[in-house]
Amino acid sequence: MKLKLGAFVVFITVTVSNLFAGGFQINEHSARAMAMGGAFTAIANDPSAIYFNGAGLTQMRGTNFLFGTTLIAPVSTFRGVSPDITQYDMKKQYFFPSHFWVSHSFNENFAAGIGFTSPFGLGTQWDDNWVGKYLAIETSLKVFTISPVVAYKVSDQLSLSAGFVFSWADVTITSKSPQTPFPGDAFATLKGKDNSAFGYNFGLMFKPTPRLSFGASFHSQVKYTFKGTATTTGAPQLASQLPNGDVTAKLTTPINLAVGVAYDVMPELKLSADFQYVGWSSYDTLAADFADPKYKDISKPRLYDNSFIVRFGAEYTVNDVFKLEGGIYFDKNPVKPEYVNPSLPEANRLGFSIGVDYKLMNNLGVNLSYLFIRASELTVTNSKEYYTQGNSPFNGTYNSYANLASISLSYSL
Repeated sequence: MKLKLGAFVVFITVTVSNLFAGGFQINEHSARAMAMGGAFTAIANDPSAIYFNGAGLTQMRGTNFLFGTTLIAPVSTFRGVSPDITQYDMKKQYFFPSHFWVSHSFNENFAAGIGFTSPFGLGTQWDDNWVGKYLAIETSLKVFTISPVVAYKVSDQLSLSAGFVFSWADVTITSKSPQTPFPGDAFATLKGKDNSAFGYNFGLMFKPTPRLSFGASFHSQVKYTFKGTATTTGAPQLASQLPNGDVTAKLTTPINLAVGVAYDVMPELKLSADFQYVGWSSYDTLAADFADPKYKDISKPRLYDNSFIVRFGAEYTVNDVFKLEGGIYFDKNPVKPEYVNPSLPEANRLGFSIGVDYKLMNNLGVNLSYLFIRASELTVTNSKEYYTQGNSPFNGTYNSYANLASISLSYSL
């Protein structure tokens, strides 16, 4: 019986590790950058440069503000378990990660800024009694960061930046488990938070000519130690065996390295391209430790591969007050199909975006953008995830897409 109930802890470790995979990394930190497919590393000429490439802050003068939010509406379905083709729909949820950036130019060579954003987050929620209830019911993650950045123009062509990251996060996970020989299922909930995690970033901007620019940015790992409580309810006869009490789990977000190029094809048209490397292989082992020694601590291997995102963007200046933007990107799945879990239905993704930038007055502007993300259909035939007490593989077909809408307001002094 203890071995069966120990599956709760296995579930906790596997699900928490999935939380930081590609589908929970948020790259939408300004409406304009989102409209250009995120290909913004070599442009970075508004306050969102604090995230995308801090070296770009030297391009601006005075004090500049940028703030806004993004509506994210994900949709996922699962057909299975094979050979069954019954379709199960993930519950609809809406998320609103927000951003706020402020920068100041002290002189032609030195600038600084500080910003707030959510680099990771979102969640999934399935029906309490769906076929995958022993793998995932609800998974929710919220990560917030505050980052001050300083930038210095070394020469007319080269600027560099460095920044510090302070972060906090909280997580909620729920699932069920069979409790044979007793009827019904046991129900487990894990809630935890980390109120102080730290990281850093660097940026580089090189402009050999007025029309051509190269950019690079690096975001370090951030190490979180979630401390919280596991609560398990089930048959009264099992009360002494059900895992309950304080638990900790350590997680590390991957490094992100982006390099980009931007070129003014003509005065009205700017094209850009980015390559973003995501070091998911930093996951080697994930451990969940119970404070109560009567519960066995669990250590599970992390099963991610390094991945990448390729981005392309364009911006067309219609006149002095109106611009049009568009973009496309490809986001490679960091998880092998056999390890895909319904807490995060991963797959290769394509993103298509459009946007408009309108100057309301000389020092006030608004940017609106829309992004459609389509995940490739993923059929799992050799799943390492098991959805029944008898260790039946969770084989089937996942389909996912998301609609995103963003608004940013800019103001300068």
